[in-house]
Amino acid sequence: MPIWNKILDEIVQSPYEDEVSKFTQVRRKYMYLLHKNTGNSVILYASAWLQNYKNVANISIDDRDIQAFMEVSHGLGNTNLDLILHSPGGSIGATESLVSYLRSRFQKIRVIVPNLAMSAATMIACAADQIILGKHSFLGPTDSQVPIATQQGMKLVPAQAILDEFDRAKLECKDRKVCHAWMPILDKYHPGLLQELRQVQELSAELVKNWLASYMFDGNSDNEDDAKRIAEWFSDHQRFRIHDRRISRKDLKELRMNIMDLEDDPELQDLSLSVFHATTLLFEATDISKIVENHAGRAYIS
Repeated sequence: MPIWNKILDEIVQSPYEDEVSKFTQVRRKYMYLLHKNTGNSVILYASAWLQNYKNVANISIDDRDIQAFMEVSHGLGNTNLDLILHSPGGSIGATESLVSYLRSRFQKIRVIVPNLAMSAATMIACAADQIILGKHSFLGPTDSQVPIATQQGMKLVPAQAILDEFDRAKLECKDRKVCHAWMPILDKYHPGLLQELRQVQELSAELVKNWLASYMFDGNSDNEDDAKRIAEWFSDHQRFRIHDRRISRKDLKELRMNIMDLEDDPELQDLSLSVFHATTLLFEATDISKIVENHAGRAYIS
């Protein structure tokens, strides 16, 4: 298995003088070798959310990513896709659009998670025919998060936590002596918020259920109950308690999802992790915060 230092040494020894070109040459080399090994189209979608990124607004899944995927999908003749995915998640609406585009463009999709695919990125993984995970790879809960204004600025809060908190407030406010303590919190809730939270929770679980049933379970109606059960499991805030909880491949196998161990294919492991190491090294050395790129070198980098 390639280690971080080996890839760094290869980058340092690159004949290119420009720093970005050094990283790019090594990353693209391993993406092309991965394509040659599997015969599949290969797309990398990664952001610098674990590095000291400067462009905070650009690390999450958003509507600009659709244009990026259209760019890198152009000219790819093979309709089987290996998607290397490393993302903290982002907009559910953008995620739905992205999955819709990818599933219309590619017949079979494998998602390779070299490290972490969290929240809405987990939803993308659930739209694959198969998910490939190493011992070090994890998905995350899909319980919806909403921005709430606080004295420290905007903070993402689990939708279910707000709904549970409001139910608790209704009970405790029956005692007028304690009701005043809730007012600073309740004043932050705008009209329609609770219904909005319920809707976004239902949408998240519904999308995951439909994608699992259609792709991982091949549209087999006998598996619809399994798809619903798994979608509800992923979105259960009470189960996970925190949004950045890691979900291992062991957990996913127990759910009867289509999971492949990355270590089962040493060549696939070497090549995909080499791509990932070269990508994260670029993030650490530059201000680049997101890469969408195919094995032929067509890229959307920001």
